[in-house]
Amino acid sequence: MVGEVIAGRYELEELVDHGGMSSVYRGHDRQLERTVALKILHAHFVDDPEYVERFRREARAVAQLSHPHIVTVIDRGSSEGHQYIVFEYVEGENLKQLVERTGPLAVGRTVELGVEIADALAFAHAHDLVHRDVKPQNVLIDTAGNAKVTDFGIARSLDVDHGVTQTGTVLGTSNYLSPEQAAGQQVTPASDIYSLGVVLYELLTGEVPFRGDNLVVVAMKHVTEDAPSILDQRPDVPPRLARAVQRALEKDPARRFPTMDAFANELRRCRDELGAFDADRTIVRGMPVLAEPGAARSARSRARRSGHLPALLALAGAVLLAIVVAALLYGGSRLGGHHHGAAAGTVVPLRGIGDYDPQGDGEEHGYTAHLATDGNPTTHWETERYSTRQFGGLKSGLGLVLDAGRAVKLKQLTVTSSTPGFTAVVRVGPSPNGPFTNDSATRIVQSSSTFALNGVSGRYYVLWITELPPNDYVWVQEVSAKD
Repeated sequence: MVGEVIAGRYELEELVDHGGMSSVYRGHDRQLERTVALKILHAHFVDDPEYVERFRREARAVAQLSHPHIVTVIDRGSSEGHQYIVFEYVEGENLKQLVERTGPLAVGRTVELGVEIADALAFAHAHDLVHRDVKPQNVLIDTAGNAKVTDFGIARSLDVDHGVTQTGTVLGTSNYLSPEQAAGQQVTPASDIYSLGVVLYELLTGEVPFRGDNLVVVAMKHVTEDAPSILDQRPDVPPRLARAVQRALEKDPARRFPTMDAFANELRRCRDELGAFDADRTIVRGMPVLAEPGAARSARSRARRSGHLPALLALAGAVLLAIVVAALLYGGSRLGGHHHGAAAGTVVPLRGIGDYDPQGDGEEHGYTAHLATDGNPTTHWETERYSTRQFGGLKSGLGLVLDAGRAVKLKQLTVTSSTPGFTAVVRVGPSPNGPFTNDSATRIVQSSSTFALNGVSGRYYVLWITELPPNDYVWVQEVSAKD
């Protein structure tokens, strides 16, 4: 069809992509004298009125998606038996081509692209459109390095009510398939979250998480097997980013991020922790980490040749980092922080189990509450971010819920935080959902602060935050207690 003119206007210049349902051409718009991209439905679908109507309906829906990281729809129509959609032409390459050319991307670059893609998908979800085919081939990278998601809605419109194998869409993209898609179940926005998790896994490691002899085997692995650890593949990935990708790859949709917006926001927090970066170098918590494209592959090759030595070195580095952070956090009282209460008493193990947010949406990162009691000062529970220290006027407070395992009368509770300056009080109650009674005086928490408790009996304790620090969010590294 190269050389053909569609609708007397669009001259097809080059075939740039060919799929099971359509082909994409670079074309020339003779009326406006510009380069465009044309997606043309394959001829054997043109005679099916249902397929044609869905093609048109989805084209209309995608045309409403005006977003900087979504490829813009310019026109749609039919001409001489051709059903076509005209898009803006993105000069550059797709994300799959980029990874194949360079290998794993720099951590910072991966996060930036992840934020852009997640924002685009969240915008589509807000307009009731689920992509269903999120993969690197459907993310274009323009000459400025920006991501632009394409192929919205087309796969969805062509396989609805026709079974998962008839069109070949599911099997053709099994590397990025959500478990529910592989099992023939209902597809929701959570399916896009899973597929984006696979994409980020590939950007960081250079490999998809599941491989097999055929597409069916790979699809079933998405249903039955947990994804390999990113940190085993690439130890320089920050733990928080690895956890975010792992959460997106949960088999149960309910265990993934509640929305694509939530996933995007978590990726932004990962970006905040990374600090400054450029195309060749990433700064992680103030320490430079090489991230040239081939670095991860070379590191893995050396690891295979050297046995367990790299793992031991990585562990030693992690221990050293923990010691340094612990010295900064727990040593706060000796360096000008505040520490109250005697050291006497028996340690009572606490377990972070969630957030207490009665006036909010219950999304204060309760799934990370356990990180405030895991004994590792390099991890943390955190609140959402607000526009002011008074929670943007939305609520009077929010809390971190801690389980003592049984009813106890604690005498003191120590909090360490890398976001000092927030105001809090300790509360206690018989249930993780309240009601709670104040068990301490209100105080401003510094890098390490100990609350003297009144000895009210209860199993569940809440660090109830009533005012945020100047940065308008709180990170709690560790909470410990004594009776």
